[in-house]
Amino acid sequence: EAIANRAISWISQQKAGAPDKPFFVYFAPGACHSPHHVAKAWADKYKGKFDHGWDRQREITFESQKKLGLVPKSTKLTPRPESIPSWESRSADEKRLYARMQEVFAGFLEHADAQVGKIVDAIERMGLRDDTLIIYVVGDNGPSGEGSLTGTLNNMKTQLGLLDDVSFMLKRIDELGGPLHENHYPVGWCWAGSSPFQWMKQVASHFGGTRNGLVMSWPKRIGDRGGMRSQFHHAIDIAPTILEVAGIPEPREVNGVPQKPIEGVSMAYTFTDE
Repeated sequence: EAIANRAISWISQQKAGAPDKPFFVYFAPGACHSPHHVAKAWADKYKGKFDHGWDRQREITFESQKKLGLVPKSTKLTPRPESIPSWESRSADEKRLYARMQEVFAGFLEHADAQVGKIVDAIERMGLRDDTLIIYVVGDNGPSGEGSLTGTLNNMKTQLGLLDDVSFMLKRIDELGGPLHENHYPVGWCWAGSSPFQWMKQVASHFGGTRNGLVMSWPKRIGDRGGMRSQFHHAIDIAPTILEVAGIPEPREVNGVPQKPIEGVSMAYTFTDE
C-alpha cells in the first residue's frame, strides 16, 4: 500500500511540475512471492473457498481458462505427478491447515491486485489513462515450490530441506500471513496454480515453471481490447518495447560507458497484428 501511494504521489508531482513530459514508473510489489504476508481481513475473504482441495482447484482453474479463451477448447489437463499427494489422501488436520495457507495466498494476490488498481484509477483521474501504456507482468516464474510437501511457517527451513511439522503449524494457524512467520503453502497448491501445465518453479522442464501471463493496455494505441496474443516473448523484450513506442533510440553509451546491445525484441508489432 505504501509503495502504491508513493507511486501515485510521484506521478502527481511529475505531472504538476511538467504536464507535457511523459512519466515512467516501475511498480514491483513482490507479490505473490513467499513469504505470503497479508492482513487477516484479506485472507478471511476466502474462508472455505479452497476446502475442496488442490486437485479440484486445478480443474476449476482449467475450466475457467477454457471459458475465457486463454487455452484452446481442445486442451487436455495434464495429470498430477505421483510425487504430489492427492488432496483426498491428506488428514483432516492437514486439509484445515493447507486450505488456510491457500486462503492467505489468495488474499495476498488480491491485495496486490487492488494496489495496482489504485494506481490505474489515479492515472484515470489525472486524465492520463488513454495515453498511458500499462504493462502488467504476472510474476517472474510459475508458482513456487519451496514450501515443500508440508507447507511451512519458515521458508528458510524448507529451503534447507527440512520439513515443517503439521501439528506445530496448526497451533499457529491464526498467525498465518502475519509478521511472526515466513509462511509458504505446500507444493500441491503450486501444482494447482500451474494449471494446465505440469510442475512449477524449480522444475524448469515444463511450462508450469516458466510461462507467465502478460497484459498490455494502451487505449489510444491498442484497439484490440481484450484481444489475445499467444506468441512467446521474454522479460528482456519489455525495454525494447518501451523504447520503440516512446520513440527513444537504444542508448549506445551511458555516462561515457559503451553499452552492450539490448538482447530483446520489441513487442509493439503485436498491438495491431496478432
